[in-house]
Amino acid sequence: MMWNARQASTLALLIAAGLSLGGCAETNLFGHAAKSALSSGEPPAVSSSAVQNYKVGKPYQVAGVWYYPQEDFDYDETGIASWYGPDFHAKLTANGEVFDQNAVSAAHKTLQLPCIARVTNLENGRSIILRINDRGPFVNGRIIDLSRKSAQLLGMEGKGTAKVRVEVLNEESRVLAGKLKPDSTGTEPKVASAAPRGSVIAETLPPPPGVVARPGADQPVAATPSSRREVAAAEADLTNQIVNTVPVQPTSLYVQAGSFGRHDNALRLSARLSSVGKSQIQQATVQGRTVYRVRLGPIANVEDADRMLDAVVASGQTDARVVVD
Repeated sequence: MMWNARQASTLALLIAAGLSLGGCAETNLFGHAAKSALSSGEPPAVSSSAVQNYKVGKPYQVAGVWYYPQEDFDYDETGIASWYGPDFHAKLTANGEVFDQNAVSAAHKTLQLPCIARVTNLENGRSIILRINDRGPFVNGRIIDLSRKSAQLLGMEGKGTAKVRVEVLNEESRVLAGKLKPDSTGTEPKVASAAPRGSVIAETLPPPPGVVARPGADQPVAATPSSRREVAAAEADLTNQIVNTVPVQPTSLYVQAGSFGRHDNALRLSARLSSVGKSQIQQATVQGRTVYRVRLGPIANVEDADRMLDAVVASGQTDARVVVD
């Protein structure tokens, strides 16, 4: 979302006042409060012919947290989804499109815009293809903000949140990116000239059984007959709002405090978190290398996971996140 200095000041005042929100799907997340503050004032003039741009964007800061947009055509993560709708209907998305709460779309904090993704509700097996074209949700513990229609199709509108898997469709997203012009309008949120950077370990989930992973590539994929068919199928899903159903597997919630290449580093963090709760170290193989994940859980529900995440972040682990496994 775009904002100016006055709107940013409004957000700062809201934060300083300790704004506390209720529990419904429209108001239970700080991300919605941040979006409301950032989009307050005169709404942008929009029309159905608003330009569609491709953008990645510069690092930006919301409520003291830095976000680093980057292209990731192999993105595959699990976590908690929320949804947004009426307060942002007909306003501009982060890449200049018009947000339609009745369209199948979503917001993500760092992915390239737009891209095509498959989102699966891990609680009921419902799965849809959607377009990610906005930024958000600006809150710990949420990985994607769905449009109202997307939430309805996934069967989570009434509940407000759900455990989900988000998979960017590699070739479809690359072909889409090649069709659009880069956004050079400078509409990314205003940030300091130099954003702080820390070490980041990216983790990509293995494909589900029976699915062959596509190799990544640094260059845009040529629109071969095969990729054109895949893009056409994805666009048909978007247009026809096709909902698929996959088998539901048991899942658990965890707060992942950190992931390390060295076991002794994981041990140190686990010991430091003893005052927060009992943690465990899980060994995993990610992209051919061994990592050691420090996790707390399993956790019974999203509300308890949110509280645990807040405690872990308060202990100094600002990159902690809620994961579904």
